[in-house]
Amino acid sequence: MTTAKRDTYTPETLLSVAVQVFIQRGYDGTSMEHLSKAAGISKSSIYHHVSGKEELLRRAVSRALDGLFAILDEEPARVGRAVERLEYVVQRMVEVLLSELPYVTLLLRVRGNTGTERWALERRRDFDHRVAELLRAAAADGDVRGDVEVRLATRLVFGMINSIVEWYRPDGRGMGEREVSEAVARLVFSGLRQA
Repeated sequence: MTTAKRDTYTPETLLSVAVQVFIQRGYDGTSMEHLSKAAGISKSSIYHHVSGKEELLRRAVSRALDGLFAILDEEPARVGRAVERLEYVVQRMVEVLLSELPYVTLLLRVRGNTGTERWALERRRDFDHRVAELLRAAAADGDVRGDVEVRLATRLVFGMINSIVEWYRPDGRGMGEREVSEAVARLVFSGLRQA
């Protein structure tokens, strides 16, 4: 006896599957056929939830970007000395990256080949510039080292944080999210803070 297949996907679960396929195959290398096979549903069932793969991409990168931009609205990111706000933002960036790992991984892999990708890159640049402004303000206050150019320091900080997507695997046996975020903040600021 066989049971009829039922579409139990929600937009959220479909998005989760799509992100995994986009990461594995690349966005450009993913077709609607790939997505339907990975989800175990028909293409028409996917179209019931979204207009196409670009909508899935936009939802995915929006989730990552919204999480990052929300950090900047949190009180510790807005109030206090620039260096303390910057340290808070750096630690929270790692926490968001880890809690939204597949979505941030996808965001870091977009290349600007579609309108959605260009939009995501522009928003990401805006976020990066806002964090760089905090670093400039901390440098102007004399709270971070003056012998490292601000643009270079910003790139190095983002490089360290963004590299986490390549090695972190939440398997429950390794370092936890809090431990990773605190370690990154300690390493960054032990090197950046003025002695």
